[in-house]
Amino acid sequence: MTISLILENRGQDTITASPDMKVHEVVRIFAEKRIGAVPIIDGIEVVGIMSERDLVHLVAEHGKDGLEKPVSDVMTSPPITVDPNYKILSALGLMTRRRVRHLPVVEGGKLVGFVSIGDLVKHRMDRIEQDARAMRDYIQAV
Repeated sequence: MTISLILENRGQDTITASPDMKVHEVVRIFAEKRIGAVPIIDGIEVVGIMSERDLVHLVAEHGKDGLEKPVSDVMTSPPITVDPNYKILSALGLMTRRRVRHLPVVEGGKLVGFVSIGDLVKHRMDRIEQDARAMRDYIQAV
């Protein structure tokens, strides 16, 4: 099972931001879209990620004045990325080891999706439930 399966099941719309946007603009996107992170794109290249965690660090250090800073000053860079053929369990392990909750999915240098740890856990739980149901069906048939 690969990341491409998750992307196929939920569509390809990925909300992004640019490094020259102001932090307050990205915060507005977080609120409007009810999301916690966005990949930061410069041209077609993923140059970073801005997350709620980055926002918390910014506000703790600079207060509300930090909201006027450009995203490039705040984002986590370089981003940890995966390609669509990356295994889901490997991605979960990577996210756990690196203590990140979001991964840009990049193919041929271009962003093709964005997955969260919640997306991966949900897929894994659905798969476990399918396997359990299949096992119960098999046992009942015997």
